[in-house]
Amino acid sequence: MAGTRLLDPVESDPGLPDSADVVVVGAGIIGVSAAYHLAKAGHSVALLEKGVVAGEQSSRNWGWCRLFNRDEREIPLMQASLELWGRLPEEIGADMGFRRSGLTYVTKDAKELASWQAWLDMAAPYQVPMRVIDAAEAKRRTPGNEQDWIGGIHSPRDGRAEPAMAAPALAKAARAHGATLHQGCAVRGLDTTGGRVSGVITEKGRIRTQAVILAAGAWASMFLRRHGIDMPQSSVHSTVFATTPAKQVSPGPLRTPDFILTPLLDGGYLVAARARGRLELTPAGIRYARQFLPSLRKNWNIVELRLGRSFFEGPDAWHGRWSFDRPTVFERMRVLDPKPKTSIVEPALREIVAAYPELAGITAARIWAGWIDSTPDAVPVIARLDALPGLVVAAGFSGHGFGIGPAAGRLAADLATGSPPIVDPEPFRLSRFHDGSPIRAPAGI
Repeated sequence: MAGTRLLDPVESDPGLPDSADVVVVGAGIIGVSAAYHLAKAGHSVALLEKGVVAGEQSSRNWGWCRLFNRDEREIPLMQASLELWGRLPEEIGADMGFRRSGLTYVTKDAKELASWQAWLDMAAPYQVPMRVIDAAEAKRRTPGNEQDWIGGIHSPRDGRAEPAMAAPALAKAARAHGATLHQGCAVRGLDTTGGRVSGVITEKGRIRTQAVILAAGAWASMFLRRHGIDMPQSSVHSTVFATTPAKQVSPGPLRTPDFILTPLLDGGYLVAARARGRLELTPAGIRYARQFLPSLRKNWNIVELRLGRSFFEGPDAWHGRWSFDRPTVFERMRVLDPKPKTSIVEPALREIVAAYPELAGITAARIWAGWIDSTPDAVPVIARLDALPGLVVAAGFSGHGFGIGPAAGRLAADLATGSPPIVDPEPFRLSRFHDGSPIRAPAGI
């Protein structure tokens, strides 16, 4: 849960409906967005969550809502998402913590600066409102920072939102439009009739439905395998922390070579250290090692490979063909809550104070970790599945899901109901991993 603000609670509905037009599995930012757009359009919706709304990665991320440096396939969807971030708070009558504060990257590395220029060149047809800044402007945009930059990027229409507020606000809005929300209600599997979805089986009973959106984050691949569907997915452990309130040194997210700062509404900062992420050896990782090899080669210098508890428990472990009439791993692990890497805190604080002496005395207020569910090309799967009609998957957001979440949920809702899609869904098809399409190393970050 981000910052010193605890995750905003959302009330559940008392009992399961017998049926729903669409059942959404997973109440992170993508799932609640899908539920909201479905309910607003007049569909009956049941939103199911084994734990609590936004209990996993949707409350454990940086809070960035950025267009810059995304894979080209994500650009149209992120442009739509930024439009939604801008109007949803007024539309639902609730603050989601979104502030269009701009985003700044600075660097001392000429190759890095050239790579950002190359991204801008690629994105030019999309009319992205951002530009390379020179050393003098980079210095002006980092007042108080004693380092010397050669330049950077400024993206004025990007911003940030509060992970503790955003998904809960949309979940409440979905309920206001008639969706029912069921927290602490694990979905054990799908019921099928004649080779297509006919219901969901939960720990509290069955719901009849012809359409299911699986927005289960890191759990999606394991859930799909139980139904004979293969989706390459693996998770990366990442630690972030929030600081005590301090002087504002940047109005929006700031990325430097040594640390990443995101201002929070409580006056503190969310800090992501420029440390190695942890990639744990797991059965899922072994299963999909070939598909992930291009990504691993590109990111070898920023990941730490090790054996940990996730080999034996959690979404990347081996769970076999579990029964739908007995408790499952989903009930045993209501919230995926990995232990944070506390050793990153002191070095990161030293780097911050060295760069900004006026922040001397800043301390960590809270620290947490999450599992970033990733695909081999770091682009999500948002797709109808021909192998199981009635099922739409929206998962594998690879650390980009929070910012793109409002439009990703809308796209999933469009696919589930057959409505005109908000953007072309072709780049997000699951079949790209199985039809011989080349798996590109992830673009952007």
